[in-house]
Amino acid sequence: MKINDINLIGKLADLKDTEYKNTLAISILIELLIDKGIFTREEFTHKSWDIEKSTLSEIISKRRLELLHTSQLHLEKKDPC
Repeated sequence: MKINDINLIGKLADLKDTEYKNTLAISILIELLIDKGIFTREEFTHKSWDIEKSTLSEIISKRRLELLHTSQLHLEKKDPC
């Protein structure tokens, strides 16, 4: 086994550790939000299914439409003509 192979194996182990820690942190945040009543476990599950079914382009398009709608509402509040 070459030194480069050993370095690569070490880097992969570090990535797995980082991935584990990130996943743990996200899980903890989700549990805290559920415990505080920000959303229910069912709402979270439903939303994650929705997002999983969506493609990245659909998510971006939907977000742009939401932002456009929000900015139009703000303009209407400022100028109610």
